[in-house]
Amino acid sequence: MKSKLNLDPKVIDSARSCASRIAHSMQEFIDVHTTVSTERTVVRLLGVDGVDDVETPLPNIVIDQILEAGGLPRGAAYWMGNAMIQTGLDSQEIAEKISAGELNITELPTAGIEEAKEKIMPHVKDSLDKIKAQTAKREEYLATIGEGRTPYLYVIVATGNIYEDVVQAKAAVRQGADIVAVIRTTAQSLLDYVPYGPTTEGFGGTYATQENFRIMRKALDEVGEEVGKYIRLCNYSSGMCMAEIAAMGALERLDVMLNDALYGILFRDINMQRTLIDQYFSRVIIGYCGTMFNSGEDNYLTTDDAYEAAHTVLASQLINEQFAVLANIPEEQMGLGHAFEMDPDIENGFLYELAQAVMAREIFPNAPLKYMPPTKYMTGNIFKGHIQDALFNMIAVWSGQSLQLLGMPTEAIHTPHMHDRYLSIENASYIFNNARDIGDEVEFKENGIMQQRAQKVLKEADELLHEIEKDGLFSTLEKGKFGGVKRPRDGGKGLSGVCLKDEKYFNPFITIMLGGEK
Repeated sequence: MKSKLNLDPKVIDSARSCASRIAHSMQEFIDVHTTVSTERTVVRLLGVDGVDDVETPLPNIVIDQILEAGGLPRGAAYWMGNAMIQTGLDSQEIAEKISAGELNITELPTAGIEEAKEKIMPHVKDSLDKIKAQTAKREEYLATIGEGRTPYLYVIVATGNIYEDVVQAKAAVRQGADIVAVIRTTAQSLLDYVPYGPTTEGFGGTYATQENFRIMRKALDEVGEEVGKYIRLCNYSSGMCMAEIAAMGALERLDVMLNDALYGILFRDINMQRTLIDQYFSRVIIGYCGTMFNSGEDNYLTTDDAYEAAHTVLASQLINEQFAVLANIPEEQMGLGHAFEMDPDIENGFLYELAQAVMAREIFPNAPLKYMPPTKYMTGNIFKGHIQDALFNMIAVWSGQSLQLLGMPTEAIHTPHMHDRYLSIENASYIFNNARDIGDEVEFKENGIMQQRAQKVLKEADELLHEIEKDGLFSTLEKGKFGGVKRPRDGGKGLSGVCLKDEKYFNPFITIMLGGEK
């Protein structure tokens, strides 16, 4: 691809190489640690589900018992495999007996590591077969009924009630949507457990549960067959239960998952050690099941200035890319995020936004980039807001974005009604059709405003990445280099759930999902 922005490939290579070294350095820390939520994911993938009589999830009960006994460094896979050997029970039966107070799996006689591995492998295979079947179903749909053109029209539903979400989602699809994202209820990211079953009482969104995933997946398949295109489902794999929700999404065929290496640290004050360990397993799962992830760089621009801090977005995109590489995610699944968030009063702001978007496309040519609409400077003036969204849509088709989260004229007023969503889909559809090939037709002025802007942002991102490499990612986050948000290394939520692995630890799912043992 010839750069319209005249970006220096040597600077791009320098920045990307630096981001790779940052990610590899952090991976050394990740590889020797585990967390309660990572181990709960293992238990879920081994077939444990359900809750006790006070709605405590059984995976939590199992891992809490192992943690209290000091057994977490050995890993849940060992303890569950050993319990199967010693009791003759399957994983669900073991969890139910632990819940009933009839079994302590850390007090059973202990078999060898290889015996435990051998015992659980049929359960591992069953789980992976279920995931592979869902992936195959997605491919079958794409091969038979196809899907919408990019940029995908991406809308949200957020009623709090999964059954009302279904009504809204189907209406959006009939209006033209290609992706439906179910917004997660306020503060779920801070829960150190995953709620169970269908839910109807979320606030500002709907609880992310496996049953809610199943209900929405079924609804979108139905309406997709009706309109003649596959509809992608998006939800969140972030917060205190990143990997658990990724596993549930894999089992229920979610197509897109919001999953950022740094978001939970910066914007939810989740401990950085906990977050980075959990994001690794979550991304391994995402890579294995063919799901696209969305990173959250757009959030930086709500707490920092979009013009001044543009280089931090690119630096984070490159770091997110390299963490994804380590989790075996191909570029075609990397929905790296950015946003149209500059102050609309900036002279030539449209040119700067276009430069930023084209730069992202040139640096990540095969990634399904996720482009976020204006929110910070939406005022409640629905007419001006609709124009802001139109400019955002113009840049999307011009720069070849992939996932276009549609802005709503009522963004600053309320959760969108169905007619708000219709207007936004109509706006984007009109612009995408009328300017479909503008990106191929228009070149940029040599050494003009846009070229100079993009080159400056790239240079600053490269410089920032070299600073991060020198200081280390943990120290960088402590200094507030991203989003203007400072977080302590040993602060935040969830640090108590982190532990050092012992020498006999194993997690068969990571090994197999990365292409190791079959």
